[in-house]
Amino acid sequence: MAGGEIVVLPFFGQGHLFPCIELCNHLSSRNFKITLVISAALSSSIPSSLRSQPLVQIAEIQADAPPPPPPETLGGPPPQSAGPDPFHKQHDQIGLGIESLLSARPDGSPRHVCAIVDVMMSWSKDVLKKFDVPVVAFFTSGACSAAIEYAAWKGRVDDMQPGEMRVLPGLPEDMAISYWELKRRPRRPPPGFPGSQLGPPPPGHGFPPGGVRMRPFGGGFKGPPGPGQQPPWVDEVDGTVAIMMNTSQDLEGPFLEYVANQIGKPVWGVGPLLPEEYWKSASSILHDRMIRPKKKSDRTEEEVMQWLDSKPRGSVVYVSFGSEVGPTREEYGELAGALEESGRPFIWVIQLHLGREGPPGSGLDGGYYPHGLQGRVGERGLIIHGWAPQLLILSHPATGGFLSHCGWNSIAEALGRGVPILGWPIRGDQFYNAKLVVSHLRLGYMVLDRELSEMVTKEDIAKGIDRLMGDEGIKQRAASLKLQLVGGGSVGCFPRTSEDSLNAFRDFVCSRLAA
Repeated sequence: MAGGEIVVLPFFGQGHLFPCIELCNHLSSRNFKITLVISAALSSSIPSSLRSQPLVQIAEIQADAPPPPPPETLGGPPPQSAGPDPFHKQHDQIGLGIESLLSARPDGSPRHVCAIVDVMMSWSKDVLKKFDVPVVAFFTSGACSAAIEYAAWKGRVDDMQPGEMRVLPGLPEDMAISYWELKRRPRRPPPGFPGSQLGPPPPGHGFPPGGVRMRPFGGGFKGPPGPGQQPPWVDEVDGTVAIMMNTSQDLEGPFLEYVANQIGKPVWGVGPLLPEEYWKSASSILHDRMIRPKKKSDRTEEEVMQWLDSKPRGSVVYVSFGSEVGPTREEYGELAGALEESGRPFIWVIQLHLGREGPPGSGLDGGYYPHGLQGRVGERGLIIHGWAPQLLILSHPATGGFLSHCGWNSIAEALGRGVPILGWPIRGDQFYNAKLVVSHLRLGYMVLDRELSEMVTKEDIAKGIDRLMGDEGIKQRAASLKLQLVGGGSVGCFPRTSEDSLNAFRDFVCSRLAA
């Protein structure tokens, strides 16, 4: 007998969709009937395994994808749009689709026990309220950034002085924040990124510890809170009955508990929501082609595997900044110099849209290209332009460290494989993710040991790599956390604490919402 019907509503984009897909799998295994509501533009991203599940229905709605954040919003308040607001149109399309879906239910059928809604889609609460459907807010990121934003707001950190460190009440002492973290400014992105023409922020518009995190609203985008200001997510979870977060007690227990205590409603860590194959292959190499479609790249998965097989255990530094952010062009040059002089084996993933064109005849349609570096380092280095099999690289025993922008998915994938991290955050919650790894979990270092708005040099990078790769204590702690996350078994399984949280959600729904 099914435990009831649940609507799951992700935000646009695969980074939000994929955790929701895994959440649907976990919920259907607990006998809930799931309706995953998506834009039709995301249809090709739904795996056949999900479509074949008898308890999962995919509801596709024709809706325009939202535009990217305009660069002008990065330095101050959002500009006023002269034309029709594209977000109103998009929200109207999704809202009408949800209304149509819920209205089509047969008369007398029980209402959905709840809707699980990405916090980026919090506007949909008004639509769901019409049908008396309780809402559970879903964060695809971790708990640390939300907790620190809230604690900084309540702690009135806007009065901090240069050189001051402050422990935020209710949070671990090792997460004390400094004055420079509050005054951090956005760093100029490399050519090819949205906002690459960004100038300095207007006077009076500093940025909080969380960096730049854009959320759509009626007139465009709103940025993160300033020092001492209320975090946007507080309004986004208002009126919800509970919160789910894409993390686990093992990774962020104190921060989950802090958020729950502050908002006075259940908060469950139900992740990291990575594919089932990731958890089952904890003691073996995971091939990305098993679970992820390959995108454009100049290297095959087989080439990467062969290269890794030729390297000693724990010797390889993996360098990747994800698909949306990256250092400046000047810092890419510093990174190239550091990797060349380090003497260590490395894999460097460079996205195609970064920086300048590749050499004639290379087939690369853009991107920073470290001319001559591959020839100078030979087989010691593997440079990948475009897509890279990250799960394969992180699960291979030759990989010993990860130089990362500290996006949440990358953090989870690395720590679940016992790979220490050298943090080079660029924007948004990446700064708090890096702080979590370095200060609280003690599983890595920062690429800079000074203010992160300064330029990163070759010497900074080389020093960070040497510290990371030579620290046996960090390696042991990373291996211990890996075993904790995969349930302590040799085969591997989803984190036990997250299984418990999903069961607690089931009990909450059945006892309080389904009545």
